[in-house]
Amino acid sequence: MILSRYERMIAKRYLLPGKGEGFIFLVAGISLVAVMLGVAALIIVMSVMNGFRAELFDKIVGLNGHAVVQGYGGRLPDWQSILKETKATSGVTKATPMIEQALGGIFQGRFEPALVRGMTVADIRDNKTMKAKIIAGNLNALTPGAGKIAIGSRLAENMGLQVGDTLTVYNPAGRATPFGTVPREVGYQVACIFEVGIYDYDKALVVMPIQDAQTLLLLGDMVSMIEVETVNADKVGQILEPLAAKVAGRAVITDWRQMNSSLFEALAVERVAMFVVLSIIVLVAVFNILSSLIMLVRAKTRDIAILRTMGASRSGLVKIFMTVGVTIGALGTGAGIVLGFAFLAFRQSIVDAIQFVTGQNLWDPSVRFLSELPAKADPVEITVICVMALLFSFLATLYPAFKAANTDPVQVLRYE
Repeated sequence: MILSRYERMIAKRYLLPGKGEGFIFLVAGISLVAVMLGVAALIIVMSVMNGFRAELFDKIVGLNGHAVVQGYGGRLPDWQSILKETKATSGVTKATPMIEQALGGIFQGRFEPALVRGMTVADIRDNKTMKAKIIAGNLNALTPGAGKIAIGSRLAENMGLQVGDTLTVYNPAGRATPFGTVPREVGYQVACIFEVGIYDYDKALVVMPIQDAQTLLLLGDMVSMIEVETVNADKVGQILEPLAAKVAGRAVITDWRQMNSSLFEALAVERVAMFVVLSIIVLVAVFNILSSLIMLVRAKTRDIAILRTMGASRSGLVKIFMTVGVTIGALGTGAGIVLGFAFLAFRQSIVDAIQFVTGQNLWDPSVRFLSELPAKADPVEITVICVMALLFSFLATLYPAFKAANTDPVQVLRYE
């Protein structure tokens, strides 16, 4: 929309407060602030939702892989042949045996549930999720037969464990004796304390070499499952479809969607709901732009009539008032982008400050899964938000702009 020199001059004049027009300027200012807050809220919430999903996905997949080939009853006897078939499947980048069993941990008379996971030494040392935040100790200390383990930070905190302490792992399924089943209690030295960032794992995970886990669980040479990584996590079902047919009857394949279906489906629904609800804020702000322009047209009726008698075209008046409304929307959108990114940059500090002032725990890891507030800005989503705000602002200018253009100068100036 190209404006002539006089159209730009008049539009600029209408954007600034004139004598006796302070109320109109106040309404326009409120409209700008409302658009800013609506755009900022959308950017912040959608970025946090994206960050939450991405962080959960990275950490869960980093620990569990894209899928697992799991044996019936938690045992996979013929795992060597299945491992070969898995590695030979097109699209599979990594396959490694693993043992996982829910047991218990005892330290100084205190009992806590523990998720014991046996992994190959190479997988333990190369696992990016566990290596990302080592609280104390070293993962390299975990070697087969050394009797050393790595535990989650929340489990260590809850039980008062430190590196060098001995955690007794309690296995209720022990050896059968004439007097019944005797549970196994094996002591392991804590060699490393790590933080995954997901509360449920940090409060229970106990990692040890797979050979030690086989001994603890009396599995012999068997494993529980094979962890699989593929070239594309979103197409894991399609990639592993040929393998599922080969291992049918011996094992089942569960991908990351099935393992965490309720969580990710809830996130997807909440994400859409939040976008729709927060879009209403922008829509309400646009109605403020509409009302301020209607008031401006009524206040400038005499000026409009004079402009019409001086030769101003209807299209010129339409462009003037459209420019005023879209400028308010554009300034509000730009300010909203700045405010949104500023909040995201200091999000954790803001949450900590609010918690300090109110005394309330706004980000409880036991409820939120993650230990910190995540965020991931999506350029496509931000572009959609900005275009939506500008489009709504443009549509809000149509009625007042055409109302101004249809002003009859004869009727307005009859008694002048």
